[in-house]
Amino acid sequence: MEERLMFASDYMEGAHPAIMERLMETNMQSTPGYGTDEYSENARELIRKACGCPDALVYFLIGGTQTNATVIDSVLHRYEGVLAADTGHVAVHEAGAIEFTGHKVLTIQGTAGKISAADVKKYVDDYYADDNFEHMVKPGMVYISQPTEYGTMYSLEELTALSEVCRSFHIPLYVDGARLAYALACPSNDVTLKDLARLADVFYIGGTKCGCLFGEAVVVPDPTLIPHFFTLIKQHGALLAKGRLSGIQFETLFKDGLYEKIGEPAIKAADKIRAALVEYGYKFYLENPTNQILIILENSKLEALKKDVELSFWEKYDDTHTVMRIATSWATTDEKTDKLIELLKK
Repeated sequence: MEERLMFASDYMEGAHPAIMERLMETNMQSTPGYGTDEYSENARELIRKACGCPDALVYFLIGGTQTNATVIDSVLHRYEGVLAADTGHVAVHEAGAIEFTGHKVLTIQGTAGKISAADVKKYVDDYYADDNFEHMVKPGMVYISQPTEYGTMYSLEELTALSEVCRSFHIPLYVDGARLAYALACPSNDVTLKDLARLADVFYIGGTKCGCLFGEAVVVPDPTLIPHFFTLIKQHGALLAKGRLSGIQFETLFKDGLYEKIGEPAIKAADKIRAALVEYGYKFYLENPTNQILIILENSKLEALKKDVELSFWEKYDDTHTVMRIATSWATTDEKTDKLIELLKK
């Protein structure tokens, strides 16, 4: 039986061959645990260099949800919440992980998945203008993702404005980079790792969706921001005992600039699929330049397509149409892309 095409997400495959090769080469070595090994330290140095931030603290956590919950809980005071777009991952698809730590997600209506500096300023100004603000959850940090859950990206101008308004209120800006490699590989992107290190107070470099077997790298440009972060990571169950497994993966990704190139096959495939969708008359729910494609499918056509390809449900559009996501990844091949295009044509 012919294998179904998997375009539901960007973490369907294992790991980049270069990572697998390094893991096998080092498999029988004995090293200290919890990220204190030489591979992890070398990975940290490579990340600091790539970010232009020699004093940054770099920590390796096991997954995106654990990273978001740990960072947000570690930065906020008990009486504070985190501001995010109403479509933000922490507000929608974290299964209440943030609320489980005792912090409320304070949502702002986004535009194409993004919030603006003006949105944040208005929210905070309105909070302090309310005579009852001490009875309310205080906005204590801002969460965004780059790229967003809708595949859109913050421009350098937008990110700079957000950073400025956050710093004017002394509110940390946290950037979720679960799919950061796909933003960096996108021709229209103008935000670099050095920009993130300069403008964000905390951000993470996604590995799980960007070529790793698992793991994310948290970067804290100001070492004083989160005291005892190592201990807090362990308290949240996000610390890997065999830390060298993460270290080796990120060392490989940041050697010779692999991380900034690894998303290129995904962008190339996504652009090719978009062109075919336009040619065949499909309608986009929202257009973006990265590796996530949101299309509106008539339900009967969707059922036919499901027989051969797995897509990701996004939301109901109306009684007869559904919004579905096509996601490409670092591992998407020309062969798989062409097969999907042929199915879409039929």
